[in-house]
Amino acid sequence: MTFAQLTYRDSLRDLVACLGARASVLYHMGIRATPSLNNLANANMVRDWRIYADFAMVLVGMVRGKYGNSPIPGLELDAIVYALDSTTIDLCLSLFPWADFRKTKAAVKLHTLLDLRANVPTFIHVSKGRLHDVNVLLFLPIEAGAYYIMDRGYLHFERLYAIQRTQAYFVTRTKRNMDFRRVSSSLVDKLSGLRCDQTIRLQGIKSQAGYPELLRRIVYRDPETGKRLTFLTNNFSLPAIIIARLYKKRWQVELFFKWIKQNLSIHHF
Repeated sequence: MTFAQLTYRDSLRDLVACLGARASVLYHMGIRATPSLNNLANANMVRDWRIYADFAMVLVGMVRGKYGNSPIPGLELDAIVYALDSTTIDLCLSLFPWADFRKTKAAVKLHTLLDLRANVPTFIHVSKGRLHDVNVLLFLPIEAGAYYIMDRGYLHFERLYAIQRTQAYFVTRTKRNMDFRRVSSSLVDKLSGLRCDQTIRLQGIKSQAGYPELLRRIVYRDPETGKRLTFLTNNFSLPAIIIARLYKKRWQVELFFKWIKQNLSIHHF
């Protein structure tokens, strides 16, 4: 299967034909004889997928060991930075009825935590397509001192407070109807795109119970697009402009999903 990916085979039949064309040299790869289509399909069906998952994590560990200390362009930050997001993979409803997503479509969600220094995923959770993104925070391994960058789909104060209690940091976006009270404000350089840097306390009963401590609210206007963005974080030491740049790096996980869908040879599940 590794050979199939590296040589861009698009089906099991194509893989068998390709291996058969070079049957005399297969022993170099540890393959004694050309596999038949039936045997290959059967092996795919009965072999435990966790073999591949565990091997993938071994490779991830090797990559992080080599590139894990690489600087993140545009940021002078000596810490581990993760970007969290999910992407939907469409499936055939008749073949995967357990993955119900809509009336006529099945899907799974690929929840991924991307290490922005090494540019590799360190945590992957595959769920049904209907699972809301915020629920993956229940399974997310939290490292003290690390930064977790995520969009407002993950805005759940009780689960964000779990990150705070682990002495890690998060940067996310707020929702328009968030109820809060400003405690103090700091001066900002508006020429950099910043509009305000505030220390706030949540006002709603459920929000206060979920996150009883102070939060930092930063408003930034992107000079390229003119879009106004409001960030929420539990980090009070970094300059506000660095927080804005940190969130911009979240786009790397979107590029990772795009790379997967463009480069993997699997066309149909």
